[in-house]
Amino acid sequence: MIYESIIYSVIIIVIAILIDTLFGEVPDKIHPVIYMGNVIDKLKNYLPKTRFSGLLIIITTNFIFVTISVIILIISLFINNYLYIIVASIILSTTFSINFLIKSVKDIQIQLKQDINKARKSMSYLVSRNTEELTESRIASAAIETLTENITDSIISPLFYTTIVAIPFGMITAIPIAIIYRVSNTMDAMLGYKTKELINIGRYPALLDDALNYIPARICGYYVVAASFILKYDYKQSYKTMKEFARKTPSPNSGYSMAATAGALDITLTKEGVYELGRGKSPLTGDKIQEAIQITKVTSALFILTILLIFFIISITII
Repeated sequence: MIYESIIYSVIIIVIAILIDTLFGEVPDKIHPVIYMGNVIDKLKNYLPKTRFSGLLIIITTNFIFVTISVIILIISLFINNYLYIIVASIILSTTFSINFLIKSVKDIQIQLKQDINKARKSMSYLVSRNTEELTESRIASAAIETLTENITDSIISPLFYTTIVAIPFGMITAIPIAIIYRVSNTMDAMLGYKTKELINIGRYPALLDDALNYIPARICGYYVVAASFILKYDYKQSYKTMKEFARKTPSPNSGYSMAATAGALDITLTKEGVYELGRGKSPLTGDKIQEAIQITKVTSALFILTILLIFFIISITII
């Protein structure tokens, strides 16, 4: 039974990754994150802007989407095992985003060479800072920051929680846990700002997101160092920069992968008035964005291979 559960888990994870990397995001009309955002937005507008309201949003949104996912998974499992694998793979693929993350930043790299105003506009959809007057180097910095910070949020964390839950409990439990992570991350993206409107209602969503990303963010930093070694970037400086600068960001988690990347590429990532990561001397250009994309791809691949290796080791020990 355990062996069968491990095999199912591996198949579903691999298919989910293939769906994301080959086809990208599922259509908006059926994408859970779109509906998560709609529910969070409606609750935010309806409820008073208090910390208790933030807690209610956490409980209500998670209850809705976990319940729906469990019902869909159970129904598909009762109908047919093959249908269950397909449905589970599609649902799991919506909890992480490799293709969209890389494509979004790649588009900015291309636009930076062709039309800086288009690059500024595209950047405005990915970051909260004002992008209207950003220079080429500032756009490149913002793109690399967004890309490398989201290695944790969009890739490592959801797969991390899927794996650690799937091993003892199977995918029918692991996928709802991945949904909980995605709900929490979406809440933080929408509510986790220290503005007058959101500072109270967003308090608990932000704390939950910080807690869930705490371990994956640190794992991610070390995987970036390993990716830097494989790609023949400065992995020693990557490690040193991560150790020195990882805690310089307002978030307790985002600095690890960003600082490790900054060290690897000999650059300094700057969000004016907020943080400065690294002591790099290389100019920030579109080429550095491409190098950061390479690091992201290899980091993701290494982590996925680690997951598959863990499942393989467990499977051969229980045969």
